Amino acid sequence: MDCGIITSKTVLLFLSLVFWAAGAALAYVGAYVIRSYDNFDSFIQDKYTLIPAAIIIGVSVVMFIFGLVGCCATIRESKVGLSFFFLIIMVIFAAEVAALVLSFIYQGKINGDLERSMNDAFSKYDGQDAETKAVDYLQSQLQCCGVKNYTSWSNTTWFRSHNNTVPVSCCKNSTTQCTGRMDQPDLLNVEGCEAKLERLLQGVLGYAMLVILGFAIIKFFGMLSVCVITCKTGSRRSGYQPLYA
Repeated sequence: MDCGIITSKTVLLFLSLVFWAAGAALAYVGAYVIRSYDNFDSFIQDKYTLIPAAIIIGVSVVMFIFGLVGCCATIRESKVGLSFFFLIIMVIFAAEVAALVLSFIYQGKINGDLERSMNDAFSKYDGQDAETKAVDYLQSQLQCCGVKNYTSWSNTTWFRSHNNTVPVSCCKNSTTQCTGRMDQPDLLNVEGCEAKLERLLQGVLGYAMLVILGFAIIKFFGMLSVCVITCKTGSRRSGYQPLYA
């Protein structure tokens, strides 16, 4: 009994069985990234940061389908099926590497995009339109105020036309007497929204990158296992050794 073949076949069978779990995990990560960005889409004008998430979801769909193919090919001991499974793994591996590279590239572009779009959104704040609701949601959810800090509101039309006050969404959640006056900073969330939102998006993207890297490593060992089985069976016998003796 060839331990190399036994080990390789076990790896492939395990890889086939975890394809569904991996697909579900990737789908969750992709949806989580998109949902996190969607909550603050008013501040992200360029959608390039969603490309890695879209790739992740696409990969998860094919993983659900091809997980069944790999499982059947391993159980039925089909060389054709295993060859096809190798191609599947290789394509998914390439897609995951591409998503990882894109994540690294776009991670450094978040700051410039946020600063530009947030300044635009905050300057147009009027207390009524959709962008206003987005700003209020951002400030209340992240417990922040203004772009850089709460004094950033002093450069907006809203501040000058509302008795030098900031929106009530800047008020601390536990505060009931807050009117948005800047001379009461103890009642306001004074930290800026740009830094907090950037940390949030960087964390989401970093989490996605770790998941992609983990599954890419699994795919690499899967491809290696197929190569081991193919080489040994081609040189020593025409049959396929069962998983269990």
